[in-house]
Amino acid sequence: MARTILSFIAGAIVGTVFGIAVGFFAFPYVFPPPPAAEQLTEVDRRDAVVAQGTFIHANPSDPVHYGKGTATVRSGSVFLGEDFEVGPGPKFHVYLVPKAMIRSSSDLKDEMFVDLGRLRSFKGSQRYTIPAGVDLAKYQSVIIWCEQFSVLISPADLKARSS
Repeated sequence: MARTILSFIAGAIVGTVFGIAVGFFAFPYVFPPPPAAEQLTEVDRRDAVVAQGTFIHANPSDPVHYGKGTATVRSGSVFLGEDFEVGPGPKFHVYLVPKAMIRSSSDLKDEMFVDLGRLRSFKGSQRYTIPAGVDLAKYQSVIIWCEQFSVLISPADLKARSS
């Protein structure tokens, strides 16, 4: 009898943990946030475009971690365009990275970066403020990074815009 009760309790614990884990991973797919639709303000429009890039699917064999759309860097912000989209997941952040051609998670190892904040939506236009004092000439990539699992979601190589 005691063995049956222990088996039942162990099964309940394992089932609960499994259910929470499945819910944790499935939640962003089942209940994604609505697409973002931020617009540039007049102040943003006055800032010159410093660089532009396009998000890519860095690892085509990975159907979950993908990205597409444009990134525009102005002197005070990074703006993800209306065409921006990434596969859903937990705790995605937008980083400015001084290295170009980031194509895997290991490419970010030992790199300094500027965390612009948590990604607000998996789709649509979004604006992220760049902290004062950041020398944009040193940054060659904008990436979407999953902080929870330390995984590259999508990089955008920046091309400097000539004045």
